[in-house]
Amino acid sequence: MERTFFQDPAVRVGVVSLKVQVLPKSKAFYTNILGLKVMEEEGGKAVLSADGKNPLVILEQPKSIEAKDRREAGLYHFAILLPTRKDLASFIYHLTEQGIHMGAADHLVSEALYFEDPDGNGIEVYQDRPSSQWQRVNDQIVMTVDPLDGDSILSELNGDRWSGMPLGTIIGHIHLHVRDLQAAREFYCVGLGFEVTFDRLDKALFLSTSGYHHHIGLNTWKGERAKEPSTKRVGLQFYSLIFPGKEARQKAITRLRELGYRVLEDENMVITYDPTGNTIKLEI
Repeated sequence: MERTFFQDPAVRVGVVSLKVQVLPKSKAFYTNILGLKVMEEEGGKAVLSADGKNPLVILEQPKSIEAKDRREAGLYHFAILLPTRKDLASFIYHLTEQGIHMGAADHLVSEALYFEDPDGNGIEVYQDRPSSQWQRVNDQIVMTVDPLDGDSILSELNGDRWSGMPLGTIIGHIHLHVRDLQAAREFYCVGLGFEVTFDRLDKALFLSTSGYHHHIGLNTWKGERAKEPSTKRVGLQFYSLIFPGKEARQKAITRLRELGYRVLEDENMVITYDPTGNTIKLEI
């Protein structure tokens, strides 16, 4: 993991907050299967971390909540980035032992696993290849969906066993179903200041700052008439973006307002909403 992609001046994802139907069931999955630790728990809310200090995932069970509607836009997956390939190897072994059904892919820039939590929220767990190995064509980073060489990854094990998310684990990116890709491009690129790293034939966009392959993925794979995400169903509640200081955040707020997007501010929080209705907290 190259820290420069997740330190100032990069704008990066901080925490992902999810609405769930049954908090104890979800908490058991995220601690026993995913290997996160409970930092705080109160009422119907649990804050989870890899290191016990920095929150990564928030689980909240609202008083009234319905099951996921897979026709809705919103969260495609959030992605947890592991520090090393050996960590990914031990996690693969762990998921296999637990009987978790997973998908897998080699994206050239990274090696990734895919599965869902008990509510159907998508999760990716991955490790990056060194950026010196990433291929670039016409100022875009080349990414593919190739078969994952699981045997090569597992050869890193050397008898190591999974003991929970390692120190240094972070949220690497978030990937969203959106309803209008061009409107999303304006919001995220013109408004928030992200750059396009990979444009997939007007069906998906991958965006980043500081040269990363992507901090944010966007797609219209559910169609541009997909339902707007409902506040009454399980799924993404909000995610946060961390800015490298008040000035950078204020410039983004100004740009968003000039474009006509809603930004709510108080002493403790800045919130905005992308064109699909996803809630984003702007933090520093």
